[in-house]
Amino acid sequence: MMSDSLDLSQVGPAFADPVRDSQSAFRRLMDAVARPGEEVRFDHSLEVPGGLCLAAAASALTLFDFETRVWIDPALGARPAEAWLRFHCGCPLTVAPLEAAFALVVDLATAPALSAFNAGDAKYPDRSTTVIIQLASLSGGRRVRLRGPGIKGERMIAPNGLPSDFWAQVQDNNAQFQFGIDLLLVEGNSLIALPRSTQIQFVEGD
Repeated sequence: MMSDSLDLSQVGPAFADPVRDSQSAFRRLMDAVARPGEEVRFDHSLEVPGGLCLAAAASALTLFDFETRVWIDPALGARPAEAWLRFHCGCPLTVAPLEAAFALVVDLATAPALSAFNAGDAKYPDRSTTVIIQLASLSGGRRVRLRGPGIKGERMIAPNGLPSDFWAQVQDNNAQFQFGIDLLLVEGNSLIALPRSTQIQFVEGD
């Protein structure tokens, strides 16, 4: 449950150089989106709140602001991570996935289905939700093949810790293109992007 009060006693600092670091992080994010499935790394010095990895925190600092409604995993609510996000990003929080411009998921087992988030509409396809999903690892899981814009030929990824129906949800989402949500998968200081334009195929034998 999200708290209305803001306890700053455990809120640590964010980027050491807010302007330069946010610009650098934004470039990395744009590189990831331009090359779906390719891992990018954040090398910023950042005091990350409990519950968030560095890549999730850096992405939040770069993308969230006072104009963007954010859905955060209930596991982060009323904890230092919530206060850190609200203080440093100024973002209004929502408990309704459909209202969120961004979502931050740390436990896929209890998170809403991807279809619960805003896929955009004919008038505002750009108002869909970008969902940041924090994982234990970006390797070692079931392999999937990526094709589409920004990928020369194909690219393989194998994020670990995903529910059995996750990739089927992603396929259903991407079949709506130009509508649909965009995904950022993060672990440690690493991130890979899966825009809605990316085609997902299962690898036989996995």
